[in-house]
Amino acid sequence: MISLAGLFAAAFLAATPIPFQSEIIFAALVAAGSINPWLLVLVASIGNTLGSCVTYAIGRGLGNLTEGRFALPAAKRARAERWFARWGVWVLLLSWAPGGDVIVAIAGLMRTPVWLFVTLTAIAKTGRYLALLALMSLVAG
Repeated sequence: MISLAGLFAAAFLAATPIPFQSEIIFAALVAAGSINPWLLVLVASIGNTLGSCVTYAIGRGLGNLTEGRFALPAAKRARAERWFARWGVWVLLLSWAPGGDVIVAIAGLMRTPVWLFVTLTAIAKTGRYLALLALMSLVAG
């Protein structure tokens, strides 16, 4: 149970602006073989998706700031809006990749509907852990 809680925490933190890597912990737990790998995928995916919800909320909150230290300058906001308008919500399927936290924050800034955000992000995050599990299975045997 402690291993699952640690994986959840690592996956959660990895999806926030805090620099952290959950893949190493996930891979170590898969390699240990003491926990069902599908349970590991489930726990890591839920943790990572919920962490992305924090980043989404930060982006949404930044959209409300018009002045002060954390306010997004108008030029940067306009650039983010153009970029997101060009690629659309489907870019959230890349939220698992390096730089994905920026995509997630922009989705919050652009007020992407929460249900759509969570759906696309959960697909992306789960896909990443499934791909890692598949890769580990191929390498192991």
